[in-house]
Amino acid sequence: MKVSKPTQVKGQAKSQKWKDVRGKRSRPPITSSDLNSSPVMAKVIQEHQAAAVKKKKKKPSVKRLRKKAKAVSESKKKNNTPQPGLKKSHAQANGSSVSPVEKESDDLREWKEYSQSFNRNGVESSGDAEDVRPGRLEGEALHYCAERDDRQNHTVLVMQENQTLCFRGKCLLTSLYGRVEVMGFTIEEGQQSYPLFSPASHCPLTIRALESSHRARNDRTDASVILRKYLSSASQKKLMKRVKSSSSIILLEPMETPLTRFLSSFTDHSELFSPTMSELVSAVLDTPLNGLGMIPLVSNVEGLKMSESYREALNTVVNACNGDFDGCAVILVCGTKNVGKSTFIRFLINTLLNHTTSVDYLEGDIGQTEFTPAGCLSMSTVREPLLGPPFTHQRTPEQMIYFGQSSCESDLDRYLESLKSLWRRRPLSRETPIIINTMGWVKGFGFQLLVDMIRFFPVSHLVQLSHGGTTQCPVLTPDFLRMAHGYQTHPPAQTALDEFTESHSPPRSYTHLNVQSDFQGVGRQGTSKHQRTNEHRELSLLSYLSQLQSADPGPVRPLHSLTPYQVPHTAVALGVTHCEITPSHMFYAANASLVGLCCLGEKITSRGGPVVLSQAPICPCVGFGVLRGIDMERGLYLLLTPVDPSILRKVNCLLLGSLSLPSCIITSQPGFEGEMPYITTDYSFDLTGAGKLRVFKGMTRQSQIGM
Repeated sequence: MKVSKPTQVKGQAKSQKWKDVRGKRSRPPITSSDLNSSPVMAKVIQEHQAAAVKKKKKKPSVKRLRKKAKAVSESKKKNNTPQPGLKKSHAQANGSSVSPVEKESDDLREWKEYSQSFNRNGVESSGDAEDVRPGRLEGEALHYCAERDDRQNHTVLVMQENQTLCFRGKCLLTSLYGRVEVMGFTIEEGQQSYPLFSPASHCPLTIRALESSHRARNDRTDASVILRKYLSSASQKKLMKRVKSSSSIILLEPMETPLTRFLSSFTDHSELFSPTMSELVSAVLDTPLNGLGMIPLVSNVEGLKMSESYREALNTVVNACNGDFDGCAVILVCGTKNVGKSTFIRFLINTLLNHTTSVDYLEGDIGQTEFTPAGCLSMSTVREPLLGPPFTHQRTPEQMIYFGQSSCESDLDRYLESLKSLWRRRPLSRETPIIINTMGWVKGFGFQLLVDMIRFFPVSHLVQLSHGGTTQCPVLTPDFLRMAHGYQTHPPAQTALDEFTESHSPPRSYTHLNVQSDFQGVGRQGTSKHQRTNEHRELSLLSYLSQLQSADPGPVRPLHSLTPYQVPHTAVALGVTHCEITPSHMFYAANASLVGLCCLGEKITSRGGPVVLSQAPICPCVGFGVLRGIDMERGLYLLLTPVDPSILRKVNCLLLGSLSLPSCIITSQPGFEGEMPYITTDYSFDLTGAGKLRVFKGMTRQSQIGM
């Protein structure tokens, strides 16, 4: 593709993702009033604070009772004071000692006196038992184990083993002491900071403290040194009461990225990281965490709920990848819609990353994709944990094919051939475990496609998710598969080796794992805002387009203010994936549309005009762009895309699919005056054929009878 580059487009390497996020920590302090600016949240916070003041006037607070109970520890402090005339060495933070005749700083002397009020296990003698019990951290307990530093704009939280914190919002988490687990991934001290995203569109995230791996170390000294870096002296003293050898100390910081700024610029998504209306009554609104952009939730709001079969399947697969299985583990995950396949896969990937440096992922669900906008089949290598829903970790896969639709029902053969093409490009020598995601279409032709996929790939473990105590399609055991009919395959069963190497080895068996999901709302599409599948697709596409924004803090730049690339009509071919369009009408259909940027194997030849493809090709895709205009006089496409110019030079095909731009991109762009382009109100859905054609996909075909 020959492009003229009016403005410089910066390509960001994947390895810089976390570095870019961490580099934005130095920001002005955020007050609790900045957390949510909506009238609903402001009113709820005011009512909550008023109720707290009224409650405080009625009866003594817990804190006053705690102060009275400290008489026991004060007496011990006096009894433990060294007598005059005795010389003792005083331990410093680095483990050395100094003579008492040497001059000490006031801070160090204060810490020495304060440390004598604790017993040997590091907990104050009077003790506060309720904040060290396992369970959800909520309400009053958060005031005793968390301290906010307004000057540095962060919060330090002390958690005991098996304590959890469930929240809505977003933050940057660093483990300072001990270790915690989020979505199956273990974050330990000494590791980098990790961004956590817990929006209202998905299940809330939960932080869980794990057993410390340093029980034998001097926890008093280590913890005091760590807290001294992040908190004032008074806050350090308060948190040191909660520190034990098994405790975990985490640093929580506010986080703002181009993605979050771009999403919040649209009215419909401004409250995306706030609790839902049903969760507001259970939200804890006056804790040291709220000013960071985090709102803790009480125990009646469930986080990720895992059944016993869920845990057993995870353990089986992880153990297999750790050496119990001879060869490369290939895990295929299947099940009906809204049964938790994507969540299970994210949890599995994060758990595997505790033991290996990378996990391969083959995307077979073109409607609910993990790393790309919808309508793509892709092969990705995952090296960083997935600590949020798909729209928070959009990235360019190693291999990608643009299918152009959210369902494959109109072209089943192209769907299967695209999957085969991706598999062929994977190096045969790779021993990294690979996870295959599938569609939620498990009836009719959807079930036949699933049978084909199991036969095409050398599956070692098949995880079948279901709900309600039954399976929503036949149980896909190896014995059943040998007699099942697929769309392209028929008994006797074949394997991927037969397909690709023309060998005649016997059918390969696999381990079948049946998982029963029992979380609230299983099998049903979410009814709250942002929870529908079409809204998830919209969020993923908006996330991709947020890469057009500058990484530097500042106002959001509307797309119409960005300078597009100019691409000659003769340099690229234009094709449509989902329907047939008369060549003379091609430009009308492509204008103001999302297009896949693809690379055809053959050279594009033009006779002086635009090149139009007669059918959709199966070819590599490097990214996406918005065709914001077509200049007929100069023969140019005007294209907006975050793809690096060095990669754009390889593009020679623009594919148009059925996936359209979110309406907010066109209707809610700030700074535009006058009549909006590409929008019309002169349209009637009452006309025959004006609406979308609905297709019933659950019909039983002749080949399925008797399955």
